[in-house]
Amino acid sequence: MTADGATAMGASVPQEVAFTHEVRRGEPILEVRELVKHFPLTQGVVFKKQVGAVKAVDGVSFDLMQGETLGIVGESGCGKSTLAKVLMSLEPASSGSVRYKGEEISRLSGAGLKAVRRNIQMVFQDPYTSLNPRMTVGDIIGEPFEIHPEVAPKGGRRKAVQDLLDVVGLNPEYINRYPHQFSGGQRQRIGIARGLALKPEVIICDEPVSALDVSVQAQVINLLEQLQSEFNLSYMFIAHDLSIVRHISDRVGVMYLGKVVEIGTDAEIYDHATHPYTQALLSAVPVPDPQARETRDRIVLTGDVPSPANPPSGCRFRTRCWKAQEKCALEVPLLAAPSWLDGLARHDSACHFAAERGAESGGAAGPPETV
Repeated sequence: MTADGATAMGASVPQEVAFTHEVRRGEPILEVRELVKHFPLTQGVVFKKQVGAVKAVDGVSFDLMQGETLGIVGESGCGKSTLAKVLMSLEPASSGSVRYKGEEISRLSGAGLKAVRRNIQMVFQDPYTSLNPRMTVGDIIGEPFEIHPEVAPKGGRRKAVQDLLDVVGLNPEYINRYPHQFSGGQRQRIGIARGLALKPEVIICDEPVSALDVSVQAQVINLLEQLQSEFNLSYMFIAHDLSIVRHISDRVGVMYLGKVVEIGTDAEIYDHATHPYTQALLSAVPVPDPQARETRDRIVLTGDVPSPANPPSGCRFRTRCWKAQEKCALEVPLLAAPSWLDGLARHDSACHFAAERGAESGGAAGPPETV
């Protein structure tokens, strides 16, 4: 038994839940283009009138490759969870395109949406509220089989649920227990088993370990990595802990106020960040080495995060950026690869001055404070 009560995972996968997808790494499985989700702001009680909109997701584009993990990071309120809900069609997109294996899915409904959702599943953030307390573990994990009976025939569903419990490291004999009888880490394993039930190709993980203790976080992350290796899964992994994202991700996208401001491989983002916001985020990561902590520069941003209902013109980060100049207020920076003289970074960054090394002062927001 592990620290959270999970059993050790076997090397083999039970045949009943074995995956048969022939995945070729490096090909896009999800293509997101200019995705927008605005929530209207209304005024009035009887005759409601729209007076604005909260721009939660505003023109997001990226590819999720087959067999990879794409990490999405950013501070609270930047649109990460809303992006996940739109990709799952839990929230309708205002505009933009989401393609799964080349097929447009953002406007599907009915049987078409049902078929796509079998291949794209989600693991939610809070294992305490995402499981129905009135249902047994067997009913929770087996519920997808009621919607998609072709995955597991009625006579074999109990065995399929027990196999799924075994796959995620839980005792199959727990099938008749209720969520309150499990720890947080065990509950998240149950959520992962539910996500695996329909044999998906893509799993969207919305901060799956943020509500767990550190030791349990490591167990869940290791479980996700093992499942990805065995089942050829593609993950979109949303988190605010940059250390966890670096550990599990192949590529990382950084969001700020509804937009992706930088995206690249984990090495490009963590070792050669070009966007000032990414640099500020990385400078806030705790460093266990006291000597390294004393010698590094800490970027402390000034000012508050602007409202997504009234974002700044041009670059949305300019009101807090030490590189900001007049151009930043007039032109929206494109998410493109800057030309660095030394060629250290060729990944996409939405900054007019991404090619400039270091934290130059003289911008509208002044130089950053260092501690």
